[in-house]
Amino acid sequence: MAKEKVDISKIDTINVGIVGHIDHGKTTLLYKLSGRWADTHSEELKRGITIKLGYADAIVREDPKTKKLSVDKDSEGTPKRYITFVDAPGHEMLMATMLSGSAIMDAAILVIAANEGIKPQTQEHLVALTAKKIKNVIIVQNKIDLVSKEQALESYKTIKEFVKGTIAEDSPIIPTSAQQGVNLDKVLETLCNIEVSKPEKDEKPIFLVARSFDINKPGTDISKLHGGVLGGALKQGTLKVGDIIEIKPGYSYKKQNQYHYKTVRSKIVSMQKGEYQITEAGPGGSLAIETELDPSLTKSDALSGSIASKEGELPEITDKITMKFELFDKVLGTEAHEKVDNLKPNEMLMLSVNTSITVGQVIKSDKEKADLSLKIPIVPLKGESIGIARNLNGHWRLIGFGSIN
Repeated sequence: MAKEKVDISKIDTINVGIVGHIDHGKTTLLYKLSGRWADTHSEELKRGITIKLGYADAIVREDPKTKKLSVDKDSEGTPKRYITFVDAPGHEMLMATMLSGSAIMDAAILVIAANEGIKPQTQEHLVALTAKKIKNVIIVQNKIDLVSKEQALESYKTIKEFVKGTIAEDSPIIPTSAQQGVNLDKVLETLCNIEVSKPEKDEKPIFLVARSFDINKPGTDISKLHGGVLGGALKQGTLKVGDIIEIKPGYSYKKQNQYHYKTVRSKIVSMQKGEYQITEAGPGGSLAIETELDPSLTKSDALSGSIASKEGELPEITDKITMKFELFDKVLGTEAHEKVDNLKPNEMLMLSVNTSITVGQVIKSDKEKADLSLKIPIVPLKGESIGIARNLNGHWRLIGFGSIN
């Protein structure tokens, strides 16, 4: 029997990040929740860790008789929610990628392995979700099949204590075994019950570019070449096939030993959510936009960190910003938990603004506000949240958060 065609524009859509310490089972959980692996980059498969942001889409359906939820593509159930899962790396060296990924998340699953407990990157990722203002957090206590009932209960108490006083204090803690498929229906149920505020569609479109690609295979006939593809999330407004968009800061080029940035403009040729072609996109879920751009401009994430909108809607890029900020008391992500010192003139900081990662030099600072000169320019959207990291012993560590003044 032919399967009923799904109109995904009528299904509530959210982006859900899967975060947590390396090897706590994030990628396996994503596979079991969505039916596909997000680690497709060759280096990721070789090393067994997530290096870049991975994506997987799923439609959660409800069986009309049993009310059971499933992401099975052959299910005849009623579509309840369209979810784009964003698999963020858990390795401390890849914190910048995790921060840029959190910019497109509506909710997050924080994975904590019951047999290992709270680790440095568990702490750092929870703080990163706070810095990026992610309020919907689900805690998955994974790998319960590897511990006894008593150990699982002890792990649960430790997690409750860990999240006390944080944005995740009242978050559900769901014991699971992703490997064995235990309690995953409860995770899906919780995801379907999350209330996500829907931005107004009549606002100017803001599309955050998290990845950019050349999807053409080597040797493709020139008449069959596709234009460059942008992947990310539309945070507000509406985009349609045929719209002319501009992408800022755009592509970089070197002139007289200095990098310059050029805004690029193009027409939207097609759009896709997961495997579904669409002609109009609103906020929610991930989105792939095919343009008329030369694919050499988009290959290897060359435009990631940019913002796209309709022509003339975005402010000019800048390499100087003033930010209001708040520093943490202690450095998280390390065993030492050193005290966070105030910002110092001339020090270099890593800043996460939307999906962009840049390095800023402190020009001047007081206890609440700082002026910075940026190595890579950004599109300054007033009030936009900023994650602030400092280089400590060769590693970028999150030390606070701020906003563009």
